[in-house]
Amino acid sequence: MGSYVAAIDQGTTSSRCALIDHHGAIVSMAQREHRQIYPKPGWVEHDPEEIRANVNDVICEALDQLGTSPADIEAVGVTNQRETTLLWSRETGEPIGSAVVWQDVRTADLCRELGGDDGADRFRDRTGLPLATYFAGPKIRWLLDHDVELRVRAESGDLAFGTMDTWVAWNLTGEHVTDVTNASRTLLMDLETLSWDDGLLDAIGVPRSMLPRIVPSSGVIAPSRAPLIGVPFAGILGDQQAALFGQACFDPGSAKNTYGTGCFLLMNTGEQAVRSENGMITTVAYQRIGEPARYALEGSIAIAGAGVQWLRDNLRMIDSAEEISDLALEVEDNGGVYFVPAFSGLFAPWWRDDARGVITGLTRFANRGHLARAVLESTAFQSRDVLEAMEADSGVALSRLKVDGGMVVNDILMQFQADMLDVDVVRPKISETTVLGAAYAAGLAVGFWESLDEIASHWEEDRTFTPEMDPTDRDLRYREWHKAVDRSMGWVE
Repeated sequence: MGSYVAAIDQGTTSSRCALIDHHGAIVSMAQREHRQIYPKPGWVEHDPEEIRANVNDVICEALDQLGTSPADIEAVGVTNQRETTLLWSRETGEPIGSAVVWQDVRTADLCRELGGDDGADRFRDRTGLPLATYFAGPKIRWLLDHDVELRVRAESGDLAFGTMDTWVAWNLTGEHVTDVTNASRTLLMDLETLSWDDGLLDAIGVPRSMLPRIVPSSGVIAPSRAPLIGVPFAGILGDQQAALFGQACFDPGSAKNTYGTGCFLLMNTGEQAVRSENGMITTVAYQRIGEPARYALEGSIAIAGAGVQWLRDNLRMIDSAEEISDLALEVEDNGGVYFVPAFSGLFAPWWRDDARGVITGLTRFANRGHLARAVLESTAFQSRDVLEAMEADSGVALSRLKVDGGMVVNDILMQFQADMLDVDVVRPKISETTVLGAAYAAGLAVGFWESLDEIASHWEEDRTFTPEMDPTDRDLRYREWHKAVDRSMGWVE
């Protein structure tokens, strides 16, 4: 048996490859950022050729760091930014234009048109999803509507569609596949049957011939080609489901919150697909080959770490994301300043594509430290909005919340999150749980790890943040946050 499992994490801002050993330790990791392309306000694109090259490069770098070869790799899994939509030629494998990123809002008018009299809930019963710009199906339709030749090629079977897991799998194995977690983010898959639904395809306007084969999240798909030649490609999970898996949230009622480009809170609901009445998404959590799917409730927040990037890249208030902590520590609190990062509208629980970002409560007293703190706090406020809705749907009141992702190293944010939620916030020793989840899914498929219990035994706590804020102060700040949210809505007519 090989010594390691490889995990490819094709994320919103970068691509990574990690090698994980039997103990669940990350022994090697390489990472490369890719460009964020903004052709028009509200549009977000990626260059698929750049991503393809970066994925190959980080695989090679991760192997070189450890001085190992594909012969030492037992399996490879992939996790990915979900919903980001790409078309390519089946004959040449070349992409057709840029990938349309999950944050992109160009399909807003189309989504309203598709909703008709039923509105955003038109397809929710079958898909678990609201009809929103977030999801892949309308993105495909938009691309076909805006290029007559593409529609003809799609109808003839020449075009392939994929989210980024499918793009990585295509280039690494030649197989056109996606897993149930990513398929459940398209508005094209029936949540119960776990298959593409002809009624949804007809309503949204997507030819079936474009779509990949749906496979379980954990199961051998095909041997890989270079640079992992011969290694079984054996796991696919959307990034947030991978984080749930990597946090060992295998029991119904267990939950995690990932703080990355966006922020995503998922709660395992077991074999039951719980339908939300409070703005949550019902999604597939994972599926092992030969077993029923497990489901989750999800609260999706578009902008979390991306708000810090905005301070760095657009306002140039900081030179690196890490500097926001020092800036926030220059002040005692937010000085009455609130930041609603509705750059792509508001996702859960509001689902308002007419919202845009606002900064409220400004006075002459406010300075850049207050704004830095407001940016961090916006993530915690949004997470409380989501958690309250999720508890209402599930009937489960969380006593603690597992957290992961790049932002959890920020102690200011984690303490404020505990204060806002009034529950313990638990940070694991290994916060890179998306790559762990992808590795675990692939490793389980080939027997590298024997069971979910073995995986759960690898999880270790780093620190628990306990609520300290006075309840009166907590309630006041949360009310003021909602005043700011109200003012963000209705900007786009």
